Amino acid sequence: MRAMIPMALWLLAALALLAAPLNDRAREFKAQLVEKILPHWFDTAQDTANGGYLLSDDLVKGRSTPKEKAIVTQARMIWTFSLAHRKGFSDARRDYLKAAAQGYRFIIEHFLDKEHGGYFWKTDLAGKPVKQHKFVYGQAFVIYALVEYHRASGDKEPLRHAMELYRTLQKRAYDPKSGGWMEHFTRDWTPLALRDPAGEVEVAGLKSANTHLHLMEALTELYEVTRDKDVRKSLEESLRLNMEYFYPLDASKSCFHRNPDWSAVTDPRSAGLSYGHNVEFAWLMIRAEEAMGRKPSWKQFYAHLDHALKVGYDRERGGLYHRGIGNEAPFDTTKVWWVQAEMIAAFTDALRHKRDAAYEAALVKTLEFVARYMTDPKDGIWVDSVLADGQPKNTSKAHNWKANYHDVRALVKFVEAFGK
Repeated sequence: MRAMIPMALWLLAALALLAAPLNDRAREFKAQLVEKILPHWFDTAQDTANGGYLLSDDLVKGRSTPKEKAIVTQARMIWTFSLAHRKGFSDARRDYLKAAAQGYRFIIEHFLDKEHGGYFWKTDLAGKPVKQHKFVYGQAFVIYALVEYHRASGDKEPLRHAMELYRTLQKRAYDPKSGGWMEHFTRDWTPLALRDPAGEVEVAGLKSANTHLHLMEALTELYEVTRDKDVRKSLEESLRLNMEYFYPLDASKSCFHRNPDWSAVTDPRSAGLSYGHNVEFAWLMIRAEEAMGRKPSWKQFYAHLDHALKVGYDRERGGLYHRGIGNEAPFDTTKVWWVQAEMIAAFTDALRHKRDAAYEAALVKTLEFVARYMTDPKDGIWVDSVLADGQPKNTSKAHNWKANYHDVRALVKFVEAFGK
């Protein structure tokens, strides 16, 4: 027994030393959120003339006026400003709840289809619909935003809208024959044909990992707030389908698309997997299970993290690559902002669950890569993407697919985990 005590004390000391870099970085990131990142979005992205948000900013070219507003990023901005307020970041100079409120009013007034239900895909800057299609990917982010705005504001009306949209999806998009949800529709919810070019985000006529993942994400938060039995049933189904078909226990068999009957898609354009979505699924799976009071599937969680670390991670420089196939070397070694954010979020949850030196080293190295190659030091905003060695690829800081959701969410998680 005496021999065991020094070893135990050594282990505790070693873990304390490992924790120190994360604690230091958490304090740095909190300061960046308070002083740079959130103020930047508040000051530059709000459309003070029309409402909603203007997302067109580039590290090299500077800010410009976008041509349209997309429901995905409008909703994500509402979500982030709501979260920022709920987490205590609002102050006398910047009220993040007000920033969320004006975005909420804009999507209700201009994106909500009061005739057919659901939310349009795109509007012009003033709010006139320019693409009236309904894509479930976008609808999922509306639910996600409405729930968070409800949490931050205490207003029941956003939650009513969220439940109304959920019921519309169940009526219009749910597949009663095979389960899951079809994803691409015209304004009146007529399904688009297979590979219809009018479809945006994933492939019309197929079921996608991307949409089913984010629908699960939205249903998790909707269920936690409402405890509605129908929402729980849908959440359970989305979780099961994701775990079985898109992000299975063998992470190398993850895929982008399935046919409506869940059979494999053989078209080579659908081949491969996304390391970023795999690790994002891992932590969102645990979040969904905890919201339902179920035992977390840590085995499947770690299977996806370990696969990403083994196959998709840059051990030399840090950072997670974009895409690959099975256990082969990645075929796309681009480092995209949201992929790094989801790796940070997933490995944060892994280290909160149990300490692991390999995970911690990979997390620290990724944070260092992002800070060195992807972050504008003036405002802390990340660029869209860089090459494997950190050379710029897409220097955009804000566009119709890039708001403040992935990175701010990851940094808030990191700060809460290690900023004690």
